[in-house]
Amino acid sequence: MKKFDFVGHLKLFVIISLAIILLGATVNVIFGTDMDVAFKGGTLIRYSYETAPDINQVTTIATETLGKDASVAFDRVNSTDVVTVTLPGETTNDSKTAFADRLEKDLAANKLVQFSTNTLSASMGLKFLLRCLIALAVAAGLLLVYVGFRFRKIGGMSAGVAALIALAHDLIIVYFTFVIFRIDLNENFVAVMLTILGYSLNDTIVIFDRIRTNRRRMNAPLSDVVNLAVQQTMRRTIITSVTTGLAITAVLVVALVMNVDSIISFALPMLFGALSGCYSSLVLSPAIWCRWKMRKEAQNA
Repeated sequence: MKKFDFVGHLKLFVIISLAIILLGATVNVIFGTDMDVAFKGGTLIRYSYETAPDINQVTTIATETLGKDASVAFDRVNSTDVVTVTLPGETTNDSKTAFADRLEKDLAANKLVQFSTNTLSASMGLKFLLRCLIALAVAAGLLLVYVGFRFRKIGGMSAGVAALIALAHDLIIVYFTFVIFRIDLNENFVAVMLTILGYSLNDTIVIFDRIRTNRRRMNAPLSDVVNLAVQQTMRRTIITSVTTGLAITAVLVVALVMNVDSIISFALPMLFGALSGCYSSLVLSPAIWCRWKMRKEAQNA
């Protein structure tokens, strides 16, 4: 394999990442962030059906009877095809009854039957969101300690911080995937975040383990050691990411064909998160760690 200076091109890789993050931030500022009722509170009503109703017609009925915009999507719950109506904010029982009666009248041919109703207050949604963010912070902290302890012989804390920077990069990419594709932040947002934490860290650990081995065996500049370690692990990392990406893509295609929004909101961000994890593990965390160590050694000298 032709040698490539990953450490020397760190600035280029950082610029690419910042450009993607800037795009996501711009979309976020212009269009905002959509949040599911699980986080902002509201009512979620599911109806089973014999014939799929027209989503636009259901949305119009919700607007006319409830006086508020509603989100309507097809889903699949416990092997049952359902249409899910999401109502933001508080909704009175009389309004829900009027909505149900209107659906039964206008969509009688579709034979809609109420499947389930869940209501969550705004305060409970906020508490749930805070708990999810705390879980992410605790998981990231534990990962930092783990990497620092495992690679203590090559400067554990610096390795941990470099890995944490790469993980933060991946989590930001996942968040902006939700924003750009206008996917509501829901329970899947937290599930994808936690999954990417473990997935990305696994690739980073493999590369740092190779760096530790090469440093013990080689008498060469640190940048050469890191570049060689990245090249040695690149094939494995890319093959793993491609395999994972193909599996997720297959799930995503099936979900798109069957209009299963709950699967789409997990598979699409997961796909971009896996690609970002491969990228950050190969070209960001090892190069950041190497630059850190080289600068520290220069200061000590």
